[in-house]
Amino acid sequence: MKKISIISIVLIPIIAILASSALYTVNETQVAIKLRLGEIVTIEEEPGLKYKTPFVNNVIFFDKRIQTLDSSPESFLTVEKKTVIVDSFVKWRIADVKKFYISTGGAMASANLRLAQNNQDALRSQFSKRTIKEVVSDQREAIMASVKGKLKAIAETEYGIEIVDVRIKRIELAQEVRNSVYLRMETERKGLANKLRSEGAEEAEKIQAFAEKERTIILANAYRDSEKVRGEGDAQSASNYAQAYSQDAEFYSFYRSLESYRKSFGQRGDILVLSPDSKFFSHFNPGFD
Repeated sequence: MKKISIISIVLIPIIAILASSALYTVNETQVAIKLRLGEIVTIEEEPGLKYKTPFVNNVIFFDKRIQTLDSSPESFLTVEKKTVIVDSFVKWRIADVKKFYISTGGAMASANLRLAQNNQDALRSQFSKRTIKEVVSDQREAIMASVKGKLKAIAETEYGIEIVDVRIKRIELAQEVRNSVYLRMETERKGLANKLRSEGAEEAEKIQAFAEKERTIILANAYRDSEKVRGEGDAQSASNYAQAYSQDAEFYSFYRSLESYRKSFGQRGDILVLSPDSKFFSHFNPGFD
């Protein structure tokens, strides 16, 4: 009885260990490969509890979700032999687990390393065909589409990997190229500024000349009109004087004499030396004719 108890105590843990080693679980985010002595036996893509032969089979798990390859920025030469710094990333996932395991040994790091090298080669090829202006401004989408197509063909054929997307995060000019570009931009802006100043000065001279012309015309017309009005006023004044004189010549003569006296002796201390029989004082000397 004691022997049976001892055997039970020994066998139960062994059986539990064997049972636990014979079972494994595949999660929803995983795909598993069951191997027998290094040879692929089964590929488990459905999640759930699975069975394997202890000490004969071993299982390798792979993440089937989208992975991100975020490489360090790399330097590339444009068609003008100018250096640009490019920062990019690749979105990928395992499409063919068997091919992925055979080509990479099942190592995600190895897959990332190969994809990074292929991505760099594809980017280098695209940047070498384009100018700085093209890669910085209007052809970034075309570059990404071309790199994705090239990388997709290689990755699916050789590694069993599906390329989801390729993106360029940033394109920067190298410091020496940046200085050269800034200097050229500064020169172009100065040339444009000088051109605008010259055009502005020319336009200002035109406006000033036109204003002077208009001023001369306005002054001439004003002088003409004023002379006309002055002439009409003088004529009216002469007419009024003539009418007044014709109505009472003696009174008119007396009034004019008073006006002359007032103007001649308008200030205190004014002195006028004349002969007593002068016509200027005719109205003060009634006997004088």
